[in-house]
Amino acid sequence: MGINIKSEKEIAKMRQAGNVVAEVLRILSERIKPGMKTKELDIIAEREMKRLGAESSFNGYRGFPANLCVSVNDEIVHGIPGDRVLKDGDIVSLDFGVIYHGFHGDAAITVGVGEISQDTRRLLETAQTCLENGMAAARAGANLGDISAAIQKYAESRGYSVVREYTGHGIGREMHEDPQIPNCTEKPYGLQPGTGPVLKKGMTLALEPMLNAGDWHTRVAGDHWTVLTADGSLSAHFEHTIVIDNNEPEVLTRVVYA
Repeated sequence: MGINIKSEKEIAKMRQAGNVVAEVLRILSERIKPGMKTKELDIIAEREMKRLGAESSFNGYRGFPANLCVSVNDEIVHGIPGDRVLKDGDIVSLDFGVIYHGFHGDAAITVGVGEISQDTRRLLETAQTCLENGMAAARAGANLGDISAAIQKYAESRGYSVVREYTGHGIGREMHEDPQIPNCTEKPYGLQPGTGPVLKKGMTLALEPMLNAGDWHTRVAGDHWTVLTADGSLSAHFEHTIVIDNNEPEVLTRVVYA
């Protein structure tokens, strides 16, 4: 398993990539509304990405046909933008990545369309806190399993399940680098706290918890990309690209709202 440590010069480039990702996600979250088709979000993402001088990490990756993953309600991740019309009360995961001067940035947010219920808002808030807790555990000298445990513990304390089969990952010159970062602790999917690779200063990682309101099992749609909850329950997904430090990591993709 690679160590994935970046130099200060490389981190500076990833910081620029992360800024582009954060700005595009901010714009998308402010423009999303009932009546939009999901492909309209992809068009906005492409336009803003190009305006900021970046190119897509996703479009063409293993055949993926868009710049943005748009996953609605019971869709967990890898949703393909298309003619689906968003409705009041939907939730939408917006997963976006760019390449800027040879380095990748990758992040995801889940947002409500119009007015969402209190139960749905609680799911989103819990998933976002799971990401924050995972990042707080990600510091030099900790083990990778400490991140996994922090995410799963909070999710399950709030009554939600954590998706097992899809994980966070290292990131840098490639969108997916070592190590894989599980969001749970059980074998064969996860890592117990205090186990796994030791985190080192300068490692660049993309943490991305995915929480389901129901069971953790998943299925893949007929398009061979979109991952859904097996039981049809709602799902929420948040992700940040970070750099490991001796204290809390630097977040390279933090979305700043006006």
